[in-house]
Amino acid sequence: MPLEKLPFRKQVAYASGMIGWSIITNLVIVMLPYFYLPPAGKGLISLIPQVLLFGAINIMSLVLASSRLTDAISDPIIASLSDKSKHPHGRRIPFMRRAILPTMLFFCLAFLPLVYSESIKNGVWLAFVLMGFFISTSLYFIPYYALLPELTESSAEKVKLSSFLQVGFVIGMVISGCVNNIVAPVERIFKADHHTSIQYTVWGLCVLGGICMWIPVLFIDEKKYSDSQPAHLPLLPAIRHTFSNRNFKYYLVSDFSYYLALSIISSGLLYFVTVLLRLPESLGGWLMGSMVLVSLICYPLIIFLAKRVGKKSVVLFSFALLSLLFIAIFFLGKFPFEPKTQIYALMMLAGFPLAALGILPNAILADIIQDDEEQGGENKGGMYFAVKYFFVKIGQTTGIALFAFLTIYGKDPGNDYGLRLNGLFGFGLCVLAFIFFSRFKEKL
Repeated sequence: MPLEKLPFRKQVAYASGMIGWSIITNLVIVMLPYFYLPPAGKGLISLIPQVLLFGAINIMSLVLASSRLTDAISDPIIASLSDKSKHPHGRRIPFMRRAILPTMLFFCLAFLPLVYSESIKNGVWLAFVLMGFFISTSLYFIPYYALLPELTESSAEKVKLSSFLQVGFVIGMVISGCVNNIVAPVERIFKADHHTSIQYTVWGLCVLGGICMWIPVLFIDEKKYSDSQPAHLPLLPAIRHTFSNRNFKYYLVSDFSYYLALSIISSGLLYFVTVLLRLPESLGGWLMGSMVLVSLICYPLIIFLAKRVGKKSVVLFSFALLSLLFIAIFFLGKFPFEPKTQIYALMMLAGFPLAALGILPNAILADIIQDDEEQGGENKGGMYFAVKYFFVKIGQTTGIALFAFLTIYGKDPGNDYGLRLNGLFGFGLCVLAFIFFSRFKEKL
């Protein structure tokens, strides 16, 4: 519970951390497959072999999946340490401070392959680097998100602060989506090849993301705005306790499905634009910007509808609409409209569900945590967000891995069936999320 009401300028400072985290993590989602497994004719060479292991999975998918294994251990430990922390500056901010520099370091190493040719060595190197990256981002993001219910009191305040975080998230998405708009001038200024120009660009954006992540650490006094006390429940009982919450389990499955589907869109956007629609890759930044603009316009409507009909109804409608948009991905380039019209229409329609599914689930989880605290007397927000964030990361990584795997069935102009299959998988995931979240019991 908050000791003092968080003023607007502090809410902006808090949301700035989301901008930084979003820039860095979305760069990994958007650019890592494109950097290591580029489509033909883009001036890039493949850095990881496209071969099947065990007859079922390619190396890039295995790298992404294996690098997440450490999260199953690290995330609950980080959450438990944060929940139990007695640090004089608070339970959350000190962890966030320690995470920023390692996050930036491992991000930069992820775009620094051992050899600039197709090699399994690059896959092994990337797997180890991503392990360090994911642990570092957990060290920041689990305590960061656990602050949300501690800085707010009413459900309306949670929705409002969550909407600020979503603004930060989509700003980060736009910035990460502008990589190819920035690469071209970088290539001219530094007279570098395309691979090197991408590296310079993502490293520069990583610095920007790191600066944004520092803002809440420097400008929010946790002890002034939160009086949450250290939890005492041991690690394993705390994990069991979160999974015993029936509402939380339904929430997790729908959240996992959403982030998996979102990762498919983010990973595939450059491919959908350049391969399915034969448009220039620089259009990606404009598309992200257009989607964000529509999302921002929808925010007041989403907040109003959440109060009027309930958060659950808005979330279910968003899953239904998003499932239809994934079906549209399967037919991109085959509709009787101009290619630009097709992709802009798709991104415009995606604005509402992506905004709603960015704002409301965090507010819903904050309500779950508050209800649990009222019943049990302890705030275990760190553990709840650790479990949530673990499922988010698994969803994101599975989305990238699934996208990378499906490229085996075609990722180039004239051979694009693998890209279109992503639309069908995304549709199924959104339907699954709808079914599970329909069983969620909303407290009105």
